[in-house]
Amino acid sequence: MAKTQDILDRCVDLANATFPEAGGACTARDAAIYLAHTERGESLRALAEATGTHPSTVMRTVRRVEARRDDPLVDSMLADLERRAERPANPTDDTPPPANDNQAPNAAPPELPPAMPRSELEREARRYLRRLSEPGSFLLVTPDASKGGIFCKANEHRKPIAMLPVSVAVEFVREGWIRVCQRGVASIRYRIAEDGRSFLRRLLAEDALKRQPATGFAEAATPFLAQHQIPGERAIMNPVTGQPQTLRINLGENPLGWLARRKGPDGQPFLSADEVDAGERLRLDFEVAQMGPSVAQDWHKFLTPGDRLAGTPVRRGPGEGPMAARDRVAKALSCLGPGLSDVALRVCCFLEGLEACERRMGWSARSGKVVLKIALQRLTEHYGLGVTRH
Repeated sequence: MAKTQDILDRCVDLANATFPEAGGACTARDAAIYLAHTERGESLRALAEATGTHPSTVMRTVRRVEARRDDPLVDSMLADLERRAERPANPTDDTPPPANDNQAPNAAPPELPPAMPRSELEREARRYLRRLSEPGSFLLVTPDASKGGIFCKANEHRKPIAMLPVSVAVEFVREGWIRVCQRGVASIRYRIAEDGRSFLRRLLAEDALKRQPATGFAEAATPFLAQHQIPGERAIMNPVTGQPQTLRINLGENPLGWLARRKGPDGQPFLSADEVDAGERLRLDFEVAQMGPSVAQDWHKFLTPGDRLAGTPVRRGPGEGPMAARDRVAKALSCLGPGLSDVALRVCCFLEGLEACERRMGWSARSGKVVLKIALQRLTEHYGLGVTRH
């Protein structure tokens, strides 16, 4: 047990210099467990006792790291880590190091190059992640090449729009900003990952705050908040001037806005503009109905699970919110009926994610958006949006 713990601690020290503590292509802890099992020969049960986990958890960790070796850049980092671990953990250990034709028996394993400074890495991220975030862009890397080409859809991928050094690409993979999308015999393609998009949004938000600091009494938006937002615009009518104006909004705060950006199998938006407007109208009426000094309306009674109180008299009073908005919500949910009213109320009004809604309702995975689209189609007919637009 003590020997396994010493080996694992040394593997953690080696992995900390190559992989981040959390996130990225592979965590330092996962790489250390993989290294102790594959290179030092520690059993899964011994590693489970040293880490305080179940052997099946250690086995899944080893398999997860092994699967990442399909990425040649991750494979090169793990190969360098394995060469560094060839030296025995205990100086008194009599186990000889593996033979190497190009290296003397007593020579030390090659050291990894120093990591790129954070300021330089962020400068390269601003330059190259912005290119990779363009529609249809990818990074093409060939074996034994010092640079990779970034191709985009604008020029039909005829020639690269930027050349990315492989050393920088390794740092991007280490941070989990790019991922393999296609691997061929002579080349590998990488695309920007969601973590890379979020980090790019944070960097651009930092630059925007430096150029134009926030003024007035409003609280300035932090870059960490901006990286989780989906910027968008919405045209509304100004109640004072009566003229249309455009407001910047965060589409990520509403599952409906996030889903409206997705496309269906035919390449068209999954939700039409009328369906999005119907969901927003239901949410507006729902929020207006909650206004008042005391909200007595219990909207959970419209949900189909058997947690509502049957036979409870409806109390009416000035503290329940505007009566008209509440009646509009009740009529819309009654028009949808059980099931459809659940998904509309949870997603549009309670802003509950589709995955959480599927778990609550006991539906199969990826079926919630289909039910939501049917509910929004009925809401469109209920509000008469399709008729007025056509």
